[in-house]
Amino acid sequence: MLRRITALSFALIVLAGCGNETFGQTPGSRGGDSDGASAVAATKAEAERAFATLGELRKAWKGHDCDTVASLTTWAEAALAEHACEAAKDGGKGLDLGEYGDVEYLLPGGSADDAEGGAWFAALARDPEPTFFVYVQAEGRWRLGAGPIPVVGKTPKFDVDSKSADGDPGIAVQARLVPTRYVAFLTDPAGVSGVKFSSGDRMRDLLPELLQAPAKVRPDRLSVDVQLEGQAYSLVLADGGALVFHALRVVYSQRPGSGRSSLAHPRYGDADVRAYTGETDPAAITGTELLMLATEVSKDNEMTTVAMRRSLAGVTPDATE
Repeated sequence: MLRRITALSFALIVLAGCGNETFGQTPGSRGGDSDGASAVAATKAEAERAFATLGELRKAWKGHDCDTVASLTTWAEAALAEHACEAAKDGGKGLDLGEYGDVEYLLPGGSADDAEGGAWFAALARDPEPTFFVYVQAEGRWRLGAGPIPVVGKTPKFDVDSKSADGDPGIAVQARLVPTRYVAFLTDPAGVSGVKFSSGDRMRDLLPELLQAPAKVRPDRLSVDVQLEGQAYSLVLADGGALVFHALRVVYSQRPGSGRSSLAHPRYGDADVRAYTGETDPAAITGTELLMLATEVSKDNEMTTVAMRRSLAGVTPDATE
């Protein structure tokens, strides 16, 4: 059985499950800490310059230059890099950024200026394959918030003049509830919340994987916790729906079974455990994985996972209760 998440997130899930149409708070924080200056929506020229910093970020990851990685990232990418960059020095996977081209910039208007999380924009690179990137203005510069997020379904159609869903009352509530509805789905195997995904959606595969994870490591004991990772960013689509960029944190806590002092079947490989913990055989571990997502939500409130990336963000030599 999946563990329930924090009290705050659970309260949000209840609202999502009940279809509360008056819910007006976007969950979590975006991680793009503002420096107090007024955020300004990106122009195409600024977006192009920001996207060009992928080359610098690629070089920093390859060279294990974690200070530079930190200076170029925020939100989900900063959460990933916090431990993954240092672990890469000791054999961890790190991030192998490719090269992307044929880029379409999706630039929300003034409503994307948010004093809490900063202005933002999205980029869709179609070469070598459709992939999304989200940039957030933080501490006076544009930083990569999430990406690459490979498209796993049909790429939505965008309006020529993109606008944030926050400024469209017709879709704003549905867009804001997308992250909590994902958490509800992944922590509710009985389906009490009523959140559903169509056949073939990636979430339909992820739920049974989470449910089956404890059985795969027996006699070890494994619990799974799903949490929100920062706020969501959303754009209005040409058909009146919205595309929502958001992230989830999946935490696996693994402890030895009764009468044992060590793990029988560690969830993570020896190289990753050693890179993150500095130990070869910790008595218990907590692993954190990040899911970066792009979700299409229709005017009828139906959700489809459009893009998804899953990355190991950390392993610690302990297990939370």
